[in-house]
Amino acid sequence: MTIHKEGRALLLGLLIVLTGIVALVWYFLTQIWFLISAAVALVLFCLVLQFFRNPRIKINYGTKNVLAPADGKVVVVEETEENEHFKDRRIQVSIFMSPLNVHVNRSPLEGEVSKFAYHPGKYLVAWHPKSSTENERTTMVLKTTNNTELLVRQIAGAVARRIKWYVKEGDQLGQGAEYGFIKFGSRLDVFLPLDAKVIVKPGDKTKAGRTVIAELS
Repeated sequence: MTIHKEGRALLLGLLIVLTGIVALVWYFLTQIWFLISAAVALVLFCLVLQFFRNPRIKINYGTKNVLAPADGKVVVVEETEENEHFKDRRIQVSIFMSPLNVHVNRSPLEGEVSKFAYHPGKYLVAWHPKSSTENERTTMVLKTTNNTELLVRQIAGAVARRIKWYVKEGDQLGQGAEYGFIKFGSRLDVFLPLDAKVIVKPGDKTKAGRTVIAELS
């Protein structure tokens, strides 16, 4: 288990601020207030710390496996119209990340990043039906060696307003490779071909890079 790079500066700053507050309480107030402030500071620091944990995992490799891009809960499995890139019918699988989940985003497949785009937008709650098209988001299209394309979308929510990504068009991504991060949770959508066999259902829990959410034909 390591601390993700996106959280290191924030955690250091938070530690300095909390230590300063606790020191001031120790200097100006009574011991009981010092103990209370120290306990509150410790709990707050641990809560933020767990947002940025980055566990070492064993990738569930498979050429036909579509892996979960995020830890979380499946909230949508449905056929829908994808109008940004494919402009046709696709199977959408959406995964909601709560603040308690690991926030690292991983590539569902091995392939080339044939498209990547960032879209500024609103900050509707992540489970809102319009969040997929109106919220701040990124779109990544992966093309496999047999020219199958899959679209993955990072979506910011009401709390998570900081989407990070580490790829660009033309990059080659390994299956399960880290490609992004959303601070404090949110949602990822995956758009699959209609002939894909979906393995998960709404309510299922996923682990990024380990849970198979679908199999390609």
